[in-house]
Amino acid sequence: MKIATSKDGTELAYATAGAGPALVCITGATCFRTFRPVAADARVFSTAFTVFSYDRRGRGDSGNAAADYAIDREVDDVEAIVDAAGGKAILYGHSSGAVLALEAAARFPHKVERLVIYDASYVHDEVERASYAHLKERVGALVDRGENGRALKVFLQGIGMPRAFVGLLPLMPGWKTMKALAPTLMYDIALTQDLPPVDRFTDLDLPVQVVVGEKSPPELHDVARQLAQAIPRSAHRTLPGQNHLVSAKALLPILAAA
Repeated sequence: MKIATSKDGTELAYATAGAGPALVCITGATCFRTFRPVAADARVFSTAFTVFSYDRRGRGDSGNAAADYAIDREVDDVEAIVDAAGGKAILYGHSSGAVLALEAAARFPHKVERLVIYDASYVHDEVERASYAHLKERVGALVDRGENGRALKVFLQGIGMPRAFVGLLPLMPGWKTMKALAPTLMYDIALTQDLPPVDRFTDLDLPVQVVVGEKSPPELHDVARQLAQAIPRSAHRTLPGQNHLVSAKALLPILAAA
């Protein structure tokens, strides 16, 4: 484990693997660098890249020096990891991590070689925005009461995860850790609660792969279309046979494409 320090003093735990161009991986809700699926993805990516996996603030071995959450501070965190990677890197973001990757690329494009985003999880229209605001209230109230397990279940069902699957989560090995991370759901909700800010991305002058899984929800397909239409140097890709939990092996050729 290595440590990078963000602008507000937050210590960010990260690890590296592989050799080749620097790839910074930005994960979604309740993920962290030693979480089995995240670690498995890093192993696949490390066959072509020097992979920088890090714990977003408040997760895993990373701290959180701030009393409240701000997207700008999470963008500072990404920059701290990019700087640890030598000052320039490819960014890959998944789900809410894709939103964070876009925000980072918009802030410091000179430090981003190129950008790959998968299933960027903005709300796609005003109807979804209203229902998501209600979900935010419910999850926030449960977190405030310390009902982390229930908060996590409500969130996952609210974003479309099948009820039967959510019901099985407490039987899985990582459930205890996931429950502990429930307060950070509010960070991911802050990232994804609005429509894609496409006007801010029209000047983004770097190669961007906007990728969505063939079997991902229709709302995410709509978001991908909105982003691809707005970003000048973007390519819009639908990954055959993939859902929101994308296979690293299926994604690797897109990440590796020059």
